[in-house]
Amino acid sequence: MDALRFRQIIAFGLGWLAYASTYFLRKPLGVIKADLHTFMNLSHTQLGWLDTALLFPYAFMQILLGPLGDRFGARKTFGVCMMLSALSMISFGYFSSFAVWFLLLFLNGTAQSQCWPNCTKGLLCWFSDSVRNSMFGMFGTCAFAGGIIGTMISVYLQSAYGWRSVYFFPSIIVFVLGFLVLILFTQPDELNMEVPGRSVDKAKEGEKNPNVTEKPRMIDLWRMPMIAEVSIAVFCLKVVRYCMYMWLPMYLLQALNYPKSMAGIFSTVFEIGGVTGSALIGFALDRYYKGQTLRGIALFVLISTVALILFLITSTWGVFINSLFMFIAGAFNAGPDILLCGTVPADLVEKQNKNAATATIGLVNGFGSIGTCIEGPIIGLLTAYFGWPGMFPLMIGLSALGAVATYRAASIHARVNMATTDFIEGV
Repeated sequence: MDALRFRQIIAFGLGWLAYASTYFLRKPLGVIKADLHTFMNLSHTQLGWLDTALLFPYAFMQILLGPLGDRFGARKTFGVCMMLSALSMISFGYFSSFAVWFLLLFLNGTAQSQCWPNCTKGLLCWFSDSVRNSMFGMFGTCAFAGGIIGTMISVYLQSAYGWRSVYFFPSIIVFVLGFLVLILFTQPDELNMEVPGRSVDKAKEGEKNPNVTEKPRMIDLWRMPMIAEVSIAVFCLKVVRYCMYMWLPMYLLQALNYPKSMAGIFSTVFEIGGVTGSALIGFALDRYYKGQTLRGIALFVLISTVALILFLITSTWGVFINSLFMFIAGAFNAGPDILLCGTVPADLVEKQNKNAATATIGLVNGFGSIGTCIEGPIIGLLTAYFGWPGMFPLMIGLSALGAVATYRAASIHARVNMATTDFIEGV
């Protein structure tokens, strides 16, 4: 095995395991909500605010601290932030205070905010442009597999040792993997290696070319063609995805009368669909939508919307039908989500010849994650005033808006390509 292939395996494998493990410290909150409600007398609104405590800093710190990875390197930033995330949550079960839980979740969200952009940056630089969608689609399974495993671990710890144990052992796992990232998650430039079939490194090119923007402002990135539309689409998809993460176990328990253990386990069907969708959609786009990635993604998001509608209509038909439509909704929500906040913004910023791949990924994913930090209070208020029937119509509407935003980005992309082609032919 040559040195390049060995390093690609290390980067993919370690990056997959490390990012998957971050969900071990996100998923327990959704599993223990019913216990917090029952034993600690937290209201639905308070439970929603705990969602926000985790997801608000994850969103905004991703935007504000986006340049950290470019300054200190993906390996150091990713590894240190994983270890800080673990340290923030290891003592969660020792407290009984809403304020302390809020603070610990806030610190966890802040630390995890830098994991995705730097994991993405550290991985993409090891693979050629021709396999980006396929490779990253396979890699994206880590987010959903991590969610499934995180839920399973939480359900087991909750059943065997009580809800106060659900963060302790996962924190140890995350800390160890963060340390391994700090040691092993190197990039080609750190090892003086070149990756064949990869476009010119924009950072190096920028040092020689004065026309390349070295450190564009966030407002400059936002004004780039398609960035706003892609960000809005990610916003919509993440609201739906995290609503399923944080509230589906409680919905199955209270609205559809699932037993507690079954509610936690069957809630992972959405994520199982996510694993499948993430793995296959990248290959489908590379094969059937070359040059039209955004148009293909818009179609897939529309399919997810239809599946949510069918789930709502057939929710009382039993576990099999529930699982079928949840699986489809998860597959066609998660696959597009991973690509829209990974390879798509990276490609868009490179085409604009700007040295800001990490910052752009952070901007798109961070803006999208704003939706995840407001879903908690919104769903909490909806269920408090309208009951569970108020949740799914909102999810359906947001999913449809995500499809529209992606289709608009695809239309802009087609016009930009046509204008570029006409210019070249004119010259």
